[in-house]
Amino acid sequence: MSPIVLGIETSCDETSVGVVGPDLEILGHVILSQDVHEVYGGVVPELAARQHLAHLDRVVDRALDEAGIGLGEVDAIAATAGPGLVGALLVGFGWARSAALALGRPLVPVHHMEAHLFAPSLEDPDAEPPFVALLVSGGHTLLMHVPEWGRYTLLGETRDDAAGEAFDKVAKLLGLPYPGGRPLSDLARSGDPAAFDFPRPMLRGTAAPGTADWYDMSFSGLKTAVLLAVREAEADGTFEARRADLAASFQAAVVDLLVAKTMRAVDETGCPRVLLGGGVSANRPLQEAMRTALGPEGRLFRSSPRLAMDNGAMVARAGRFRLDCGEVAAPDATARPDLPFPGLSRRAG
Repeated sequence: MSPIVLGIETSCDETSVGVVGPDLEILGHVILSQDVHEVYGGVVPELAARQHLAHLDRVVDRALDEAGIGLGEVDAIAATAGPGLVGALLVGFGWARSAALALGRPLVPVHHMEAHLFAPSLEDPDAEPPFVALLVSGGHTLLMHVPEWGRYTLLGETRDDAAGEAFDKVAKLLGLPYPGGRPLSDLARSGDPAAFDFPRPMLRGTAAPGTADWYDMSFSGLKTAVLLAVREAEADGTFEARRADLAASFQAAVVDLLVAKTMRAVDETGCPRVLLGGGVSANRPLQEAMRTALGPEGRLFRSSPRLAMDNGAMVARAGRFRLDCGEVAAPDATARPDLPFPGLSRRAG
């Protein structure tokens, strides 16, 4: 009989536990988002770890209650082992290791970004390889080709800020709360995306397949361009009147960049199937622009907003895959913030 897997996610500021059943159905799922960081405008690592420590037991109990089972009925325990904030990771992984040892159950370490890759498959059984994957979150921006689960070719990545980090930083410039992705997108709805001609970094016309910047991305220069525009608007007294235009123009630049890079991968691989993962994948303009670019022959896979954010269900799903591959952690295994992406190879050339 296929196993029931408990998944634990504590890589950043969400304490989440998911229970995935034998048929890969979500039996129980709880996400506790930490609002303690809002007053600081970003995640404070020490506070994140303390919040995980304070709430993880209750989150596990609630998820098991939703699933209608006890902890002893779980067949395996999966936990995010990296990357992420080291203190936060150690809380969740340490809990999972102790519980697995006490119960005599296998412990499965999970890579956080591979879990995001699996998330859409929990809601759409067609979200299976092959596909081109764009993983966009607060800490990572990765473009890869996925011919099959467990075998990934990295095509490009950000050279500086992640897309989600850029959203948060620009939101702060515009006086919006943290996390900034949704507030900025909401503000952008009433703005003109063509009001400011912000740069689309690394989309220069001289780039060609095989060159270093064909797939790689950069958001630092775009963020600086927004900063300069904000200062100019503040200086001439038009900032409040132009906040929505600033938000819309920034968002349009990010979407253009992400879609253009992804479509380059679609063209080269000949695979018109695209999977969006990570928190930024919940951005509606990004989804709509990607669907338009793919056209009627293409297919777009993405999670609901709940599964796009950091969550335990995706960790359980990725853990199930690794468990089926026979990958179980040693009793002394630990989390590490620089955990390599399993099965990932870089594109030749």
